Parts: sequence; structure tokens; C-alpha cells
Amino acid sequence: MAQKKYLKALNKTVVISIVLMMVYSCGLIPKQVDVISKPIERQIAQPILPRELDLKNPYWYVVSKKNVDTFLERVEKEEGRLVFVAMSVPDYELMAYNMQELKRYINELKEVVVYYRRVTTEEAK
Repeated sequence: MAQKKYLKALNKTVVISIVLMMVYSCGLIPKQVDVISKPIERQIAQPILPRELDLKNPYWYVVSKKNVDTFLERVEKEEGRLVFVAMSVPDYELMAYNMQELKRYINELKEVVVYYRRVTTEEAK
């Protein structure tokens, strides 16, 4: 019996709470919201360009059957031991092609960097 009274009181409390929330929320007057859009000035950081390349010139020896003996003597005399790296002519051509591709890629990339630098600095002015 006491449990039924408790449930009835709880039920009334829940119903009254729901009704009050609905009345309160319906009674609010919506305020007018003004939406204003304006451009924001962005500061684009310009990266510092890397320092120039400081490449050293290697010395190339062209060795054939005619001068192989003198070459071996000179290398052993100048370096103190006989160790050297050899490359075939087709491999040298591949290396030269690869160097040209690297050069082309770096130049194109440099143009892109310069373009974006110019575009972003003109925009700020």
C-alpha cells in the first residue's frame, strides 16, 4: 500500500516536472542572431630558403686497355693502396640521365616555391 502511494507521488512529480519544462521552454522568446562574416587576414610564414649547394668536384679517370698499367701504378702510388670504383659506359649514361632528372625536378620545385612566395607576399600588400 505504501509502495503504491510512493509510485503515485513519484508519477505526479515526474508529470509536473515534464509539464513545467515544456511550459518554460515554450515561453522563451528567441533572440535575433546576427551573422556577420568578414575576411580574416592570415599571416603566411615564408620559409627560409635552404643554403646553396656546396658540391665538390670529383676527379674522373678514364681507363682503357692501353693505360691500365700506368693507372694502377698511379693509384697505388697516390692512394697507398689499390682500391677503386669502376663503372661501365651504359651505367655512366644512366647516371648522367639521373642527374639531369634531378636537376629538372629541383628547378621545377624551385619555380613552385617562388610562385607561392610571390602570390602570398602580394596578397599581404
